[in-house]
Amino acid sequence: MADPFHVQLGRVNGVGEQPVKPVSTVTPVPGTSFAETLENVQSVRFSNHAQSRMQSRDINLSSDNVSRLSDAIDKAEKRGGKSSLVMVDDLAFIVNIQSRTVVTALDKNQRGEGVFTQIDSVVFADPAEDSAVKSLIDLKG
Repeated sequence: MADPFHVQLGRVNGVGEQPVKPVSTVTPVPGTSFAETLENVQSVRFSNHAQSRMQSRDINLSSDNVSRLSDAIDKAEKRGGKSSLVMVDDLAFIVNIQSRTVVTALDKNQRGEGVFTQIDSVVFADPAEDSAVKSLIDLKG
């Protein structure tokens, strides 16, 4: 995009001082590709409330669980979900799909009556790859 056109008194045909263009202070981060940056932006966020609940309930997520959660959010988004209950094994997450933000997290001991309100969809995360591999091994004998 071109710089905006400015009229300055006393400058005719290049006579007078030239304006100083600002120098960009943004420097690329070494080793971070556009794809990695995009992936980080599209990742799952956890609200302060969700972080507090996870800490108090001793819920720890592996990178595989976060990846499965992200994939489940993608599925809900494709189907038009706005506020979803996402099940990752025995963990339940209430997620704002549009902002990709986990609002709260529960484990099997914290579900109370097991009634979730104000959601429009339920998504079951795909099984972990390790359990899928074990199932294939068991099936083949």
